[in-house]
Amino acid sequence: MSENLLRSISNSSIGPFKWINEAPYEKIDEDTLLITAPGDTDVFTDPVGVNIKANAPYLYQEVEGDFRMTAHVGHEFKSTWDAAVLMIWDDQEKNAKLCFEKSDFGTKAIVSVVTNGVSDDANGVNYNWNNVWLQITRQGNIFALHYGPDGKNWNMVRLFRLDANKTIKIGMEAQCPAGEESKIYFYHFNIDNTPVQDLRAGI
Repeated sequence: MSENLLRSISNSSIGPFKWINEAPYEKIDEDTLLITAPGDTDVFTDPVGVNIKANAPYLYQEVEGDFRMTAHVGHEFKSTWDAAVLMIWDDQEKNAKLCFEKSDFGTKAIVSVVTNGVSDDANGVNYNWNNVWLQITRQGNIFALHYGPDGKNWNMVRLFRLDANKTIKIGMEAQCPAGEESKIYFYHFNIDNTPVQDLRAGI
């Protein structure tokens, strides 16, 4: 098991992380971080121009070059589009999210969003458990999104190119676009600068 960077966070300090859109948080135990996302929060640039937001809580580090970011996440699935999210952020027009989300079909789903000027929105597989491992990897300007049951075995969600800066923000986002608030749990979080050998396999 990789090092859990959440152990560097306490109830009085976020350690090596920084906030965009700071939100209430709590360390449930040594490993577990709970972020409470306020209502009407999201990161999404609607392709039809109706819903443009970048107000969701985002706890991040700046990373240069290739990386592998993994997290074990879960939440209560109370409201539509509530999600535990891994996100990469270059700027408002270049970012991407891998979400464990309550879909608008009422399912627990793996959802991906890539913003390159505007956002797309791609519902993936339904995942009928309460928690999941997520992973985002980078090699140059190629990014891969994966999910899996144990942090070792991965299923590819998406492979895409995004011409981002060499140094970008990467981390944990908690969102609640349609509800009053959402409690999002991160049980494990790690950043590894050793690139993966196979982007499609995620290993």
